[in-house]
Order: sequence, then structure tokens, then C-alpha cells
Amino acid sequence: MNILDSIGSFLKHIRSSAYLDPVRDWLALLTLSMIALVGIIVWNVWAFDKVASGGTIGTSSTTASAIFSRSSLDAIHTIFTNRAAEETKYVTGVYSFVDPSQ
Repeated sequence: MNILDSIGSFLKHIRSSAYLDPVRDWLALLTLSMIALVGIIVWNVWAFDKVASGGTIGTSSTTASAIFSRSSLDAIHTIFTNRAAEETKYVTGVYSFVDPSQ
């Protein structure tokens, strides 16, 4: 708690000795905002340039393993085929949709 007390007393000292100057405060705020904006823009340009030239941000993986197996891809294809068949039943009129609010 000794560190927190010293930080608190330091902040009280700064607040009590500083006079209010809105122009200075706004200029400080705008200056810091502009510095942050320039930093963000520089970071985005660097990241875009790095990725556009084929690089990676962070550590790149050296080995690429097969992520998908053929059986899981076939299962996904079957699911979407079944969904499409159900959709055509609604479109062609095999199923009739009754709106409960009517």
C-alpha cells in the first residue's frame, strides 16, 4: 500500500499545483491524438506492405499439414445437398408453409 499512497500523493500534488488552462489541455489532447493516429497509420501501412509482399506477421509456420480429410468434406457436401433438397421442397410446393400469425 505504500506505493499506492505515494502515487496518490503525487497525483494530488500535480492537481493542486497545476492551474486550469483549457487551451493547453486541448492542444495536449490533440497532439497525443495525432501521434496515436500517425502510429496507427504507419502500423497499418507496414502490415499491409508485409502481407501484400507475401510475408506473414508474427511467426510463420514452416510445415503445412493436411487439415481436412476427404470423409469430413464428403459429410459437409452431403449436409448441404440435403439442405438444398429441403429448400426445393418448399419452393416447389411439396411442403406448405403456414404463417401462424395469419
